[in-house]
Amino acid sequence: MWIAAAEFDILLGDVRSLKQKRSIVRPLVAELRRFDISVAEVGYLDLHRRALVGAAAVSSSAARAREVLDRAEDVVAEHPEFELLSVRRTLHSSDDA
Repeated sequence: MWIAAAEFDILLGDVRSLKQKRSIVRPLVAELRRFDISVAEVGYLDLHRRALVGAAAVSSSAARAREVLDRAEDVVAEHPEFELLSVRRTLHSSDDA
């Protein structure tokens, strides 16, 4: 079993409140969930213009887990209303000690 995880560090556009932030982040999270991965806003919860979105995929192969997160990253990067600052990825096998 392979577990791949990614953290997407996002800079939001002209956002002036947490309510506006939620109106951008929640649809993104919902859009990413269509890849059958776990997704949540995991950081910068009190900042208006930043979001940290975490995603995780479980697969029988490392290649498939990476492929799913590659597609998720493409979706995040294509959104014009925010800027993807960085992506941090990890990949673990159930055989890891």
